[in-house]
Amino acid sequence: MYNPAMAKTTFILNTPYVEPIYHFKSDDRGLTPEINEFRRPSSFYIPVPKAKTKNKQMELNVAEGAYGSEIQRDNIFINRIREKLSEWRKQNYPGLTKTSRDLLFYWSDEGRTNKLFFCQIEALETLMHITEVAEKLGEGWIINEIRQKNIDANPGLYRLAFKMATGSGKTVVMAMMIAYNTLNKIRYPMDTRFTDAFVVVTPGITIRDRLNVLLPNDLHNYYLQRDIVSFQDFDLLQQAVVRIVNFQQLELRNNPRYQMGSVLKASGLIDEAAIKETPSSMVNRVFKSVLGKPRVLVLNDEAHHCYREKPMEAKLTGDDREEADKNNKAARVWISGLEALAKKIEVNAIVDLSATPYFLRGSGYPEGELFSWVVSDFSLLDALECGIVKIPRLPVSADNITENDEPEFRNLWLNVRDDLPKKGLRKGDYDLTKGLQSTKLEEALLSLYRSYEKYHQVYEESKRNNPDTMPPVMIVVCNNTTVSELVYRWIAGYEHELPSGKVKFEKGNLEIFRNEDGVNFLDKPNSLIIDSEQLESGEKIDDDFKRIFAKEIEDFHKEYRKRFPGRDDPTDEELLREVMNTVGKPGKLGENIKCVVSVSMLTEGWDVNTVTHILGLRAFSTQLLCEQVVGRALRRIDYSVDEETGLMGEEYAEVYGVPFSFLRVEGEAGPQPPKVIHRVHSLPEREQYKIIFPRVHGYRYELNEESLAAHFTEDSRTIIENEPTQVTLEGMIGEEVTETMEKIKERRQGEVIARLSEALLKRYYSAADGQEKYWLFPQIKRIVEEYVTKYVVLKDKMVIGYLSVGEYFAGALTKIQHAIIAENISRTDNKKILPILAPYDSEGSTQYVDFLTTKAIRETVKSHINYVVADTEEWEQGVAKKLEDMPEVLAYVKNQNLGFTIPYEYEGISRQYITDFIVKLQMPEKSVLNLLIEVTGLKKDKKATKVKTAREMWIPAVNNAERFGKWAIIEIQDIHETQQLIRAGMAQGFKNNVH
Repeated sequence: MYNPAMAKTTFILNTPYVEPIYHFKSDDRGLTPEINEFRRPSSFYIPVPKAKTKNKQMELNVAEGAYGSEIQRDNIFINRIREKLSEWRKQNYPGLTKTSRDLLFYWSDEGRTNKLFFCQIEALETLMHITEVAEKLGEGWIINEIRQKNIDANPGLYRLAFKMATGSGKTVVMAMMIAYNTLNKIRYPMDTRFTDAFVVVTPGITIRDRLNVLLPNDLHNYYLQRDIVSFQDFDLLQQAVVRIVNFQQLELRNNPRYQMGSVLKASGLIDEAAIKETPSSMVNRVFKSVLGKPRVLVLNDEAHHCYREKPMEAKLTGDDREEADKNNKAARVWISGLEALAKKIEVNAIVDLSATPYFLRGSGYPEGELFSWVVSDFSLLDALECGIVKIPRLPVSADNITENDEPEFRNLWLNVRDDLPKKGLRKGDYDLTKGLQSTKLEEALLSLYRSYEKYHQVYEESKRNNPDTMPPVMIVVCNNTTVSELVYRWIAGYEHELPSGKVKFEKGNLEIFRNEDGVNFLDKPNSLIIDSEQLESGEKIDDDFKRIFAKEIEDFHKEYRKRFPGRDDPTDEELLREVMNTVGKPGKLGENIKCVVSVSMLTEGWDVNTVTHILGLRAFSTQLLCEQVVGRALRRIDYSVDEETGLMGEEYAEVYGVPFSFLRVEGEAGPQPPKVIHRVHSLPEREQYKIIFPRVHGYRYELNEESLAAHFTEDSRTIIENEPTQVTLEGMIGEEVTETMEKIKERRQGEVIARLSEALLKRYYSAADGQEKYWLFPQIKRIVEEYVTKYVVLKDKMVIGYLSVGEYFAGALTKIQHAIIAENISRTDNKKILPILAPYDSEGSTQYVDFLTTKAIRETVKSHINYVVADTEEWEQGVAKKLEDMPEVLAYVKNQNLGFTIPYEYEGISRQYITDFIVKLQMPEKSVLNLLIEVTGLKKDKKATKVKTAREMWIPAVNNAERFGKWAIIEIQDIHETQQLIRAGMAQGFKNNVH
């Protein structure tokens, strides 16, 4: 039974790293405090609280820009897929290629420093299951339903949509999908299910540029930064071809041969289509780099912009019609471009990723309807209950309304729309000198600003101790350019010319956000106005915008020249994109910005994570729009978990004007201190402490096959206990069936030995042509017999048959092979174990460490890296202090984001072991030894395998290579004994390599 009193949060119920097991119940008013003890089912609508009075509800249901409670319907298709995935996961993914299974185990390894969210791994499980095993396991209904949905909505294309909440890491998932396909394609080149060519399509230039992390050769690529693949697999990943485009590039351009095309068109002598390039020419222009490949995988980012619209029965008018036409035109360009690509090259699939894969207004589908081809769903509520995003707080009461009435600031648009200009600057004739003429809007801005001031005060206090602290940010999302300019002027101040010809400054109303001091504009503006839609299209900023904001643009140009002397000036568009995307970030052009006024929607992918306040000033007709606007404020700063509960701490965003609520909030929580972000990196002035290490992919050795033998130890043991003797199966339909383990019980020791011997021969003892060395079978069988009779422990009612299945079987194979290698090495002097090094980059170094963290840090002295980062409360800092105090220590580094791993096998799966520290020691005879330190608690089978591999394979192999110096390893269980154990090892020469 869930006990909320044991938790340290009021809303976060689950850790983000395993499948969610709790969720809040909901009623017709939204979420309740009551908790269900199972995973939240995927449902079609997120519940929205009703207004508390009948009159107000009637107004909400008919008024533009609001919606009442919606009926919550389960997504039966997605929930059925989840059930199948859960069963498949428990069985360790039967039916996958070895490469795919290895990746899943690598991503879910509990020892990872850079942990992946459960939702990210589940997305890949879903893709793998559909691609590789659904039909094989008799679940063809999944494929058939997906195909039928695509025939109905996307004829000629095969689309799979993944719904992932804002902040849940869609870019990481795209990197995982590219790695999954590429590694499989390289290892199984004839398998047409995979490809090493990828097209990534984005809704705008900012996201396109931000997704350069998907390029394997990019300096900041996610494959290494987020530990998507091991270093050895990363070398293979270089073969991938990744083409990233914004969808505007797919629009058919004017054919350069028709210089007078517009004149001819105006005269009616030539059709518009005749002056356009053909779809085939567009594909050659945009996708040239992938056309040499036999097949391609398409990844659509923010894919709700990509659809084929249907004829509408009800006609829209006015602004609704204009918005629908704009959406549909963009969608036609996007989908038509992909259809043209599919005619030119085989497209394995189009994978759609979006937090809101719903149809837009005017698409011909009901607005806000989920794409029917969605196969995986991790909703915003899931993200909230797992702590992955900030918790939005909305107004629930006010002192000028009755207890059961709706606060005016919650659905602000209904209360201010009649006071605001209806048209944008280019179409309207609104007199800007009138200023903002909406008392209710001014009240809302002042109220939200008062809340912001509290956050800003805490920020100022924190900044005194750490200059890298980032300021909180407030954003205002407006409905058109006239409103946005009026709001911007009211907030930040402006200058205008008096009839006398003099220039007068009008003071901004929100002190912290003012861009003037009453006499001059500030050198560094505090507020920014942006038309993100225009910037994202790649078009030139219109002259009106440049004229109105010439001062701000010129100031940013000056700042750019000062910071980057000698560089060419960026275009105005590039400059404003840079400012927008570096809001609040130290050392960047946008570092001083604390308020952003946006025309229409802020660009998707805008990943500023310091937004604490948001005001929506536009109509909200569906959850789609609400979630998109709120999503701009939900990216977290701190992703560390509480050691006691395993849960993340709560972070909040204060939201006005967006009628989208999740639970009934009582009271007001004060502002939290801003999280301090530390940059962990190598220091050039500490070059003398640099540590170089080998990047080992594997091990090679020549066994004496004339006389194979094995050296088993206590670590070789397999203990079988607490396994079921019968299993009860129950389907959706039909009777319950009880299956006993008779087949396992019937397997005698001889059969188990034979199975292990055959598998060992097949896996490890094949000739160059792939044929098994069958003549070795008698020796291998003798070794297996020794292992089974002496090193397998059966407890309770367990039988030897269990050794022939699952993890017991795979683990036994690994242990037996390790024992054979260890014995061979000890017997031979001339046949050494040697490392297999990374082919292109065989050495790693502390020189390339550079990452950000919100975790506690300890400054270093004897390290090339400026900080030791604390993953736990004390041991990292404790070991670092002990090392700093030892005169024998020449240099050390904590192995975090260093790229140093030790390859090993566990239960038949290739894995990577990350030791805790690397230390350079001066030995008594003045030689230098590189010491690996592993700090460990309770002995676990996997930990024992890791250390055993390091001691018996990695250390001898690297030492035998004779180009990386001498290496040893020490295991420490009590950090207070660090110095004694190291000195004892030095005295003994680390003969056993471990203490």
